[in-house]
Amino acid sequence: LIGRLMFELPEEMGLIAVAVRQTQGKGRGGNVWLSPVGCALSTLHISIPLHSNLGQRIPFIQHLVSLAVVEAVRSIPGYEDIELRVKWPNDIYYSDLMKLGGVLVNSTLIETTFHILIGFGFNVNNSNPTICINDLIAKFNKEEGTELEPLSADCLIARTVTVLERLIEIFQEKGPNGVLPRYYKYWIHSGKQVHLRDEEGPLAWIVGIDDYGYLQVHEEGKGVESVHPDGNSFDMLRNLIVPK
Repeated sequence: LIGRLMFELPEEMGLIAVAVRQTQGKGRGGNVWLSPVGCALSTLHISIPLHSNLGQRIPFIQHLVSLAVVEAVRSIPGYEDIELRVKWPNDIYYSDLMKLGGVLVNSTLIETTFHILIGFGFNVNNSNPTICINDLIAKFNKEEGTELEPLSADCLIARTVTVLERLIEIFQEKGPNGVLPRYYKYWIHSGKQVHLRDEEGPLAWIVGIDDYGYLQVHEEGKGVESVHPDGNSFDMLRNLIVPK
């Protein structure tokens, strides 16, 4: 629906589709995405000029959206310590333990404008099949003696889009360095180790992401290199390939 509408509307007009549930949800690489009632599910259309900071670094959009979802919760007064985090390249996690959301970005370049469709979904209210944001809030209340209210999917979608708009503005003005400190504050990878090339490959330490959104790792004696997922493993960070 949005794919048809996005070229018919004025550029300055925002466009978002919100679903209560999806029957044919899609994930990365053609995976099925479970979308029951109780999740925040939406597709957002944005336009990004090719000759802009973000237009030259389009892969960064998925990182900005993941960060926006986390900040949508953790920027609410009292909710700052809810253990919601980002996992590179496009997942929302409870600590480094369980996935509760994800982001899928599709882009089309027409003349000098990227038309971006951002699909994002995260579990707000379902204790199964993994864990949900309101479970994390209930857990926090029990441990800390607080009385934080559960959150609604509508509220979190609205806050996510609002935060994302601001993150894009900052990125366009200052580039990656304008948002990376906020991203690293919430990501799960600092100091973690990964194998390069295959299961038996050399170990490297994750140090950050580069100007184009690729993961940077440090292999002993070889300095810092940019890598990307092998695309085959269930765990996106089990193996990483070093680009030539």
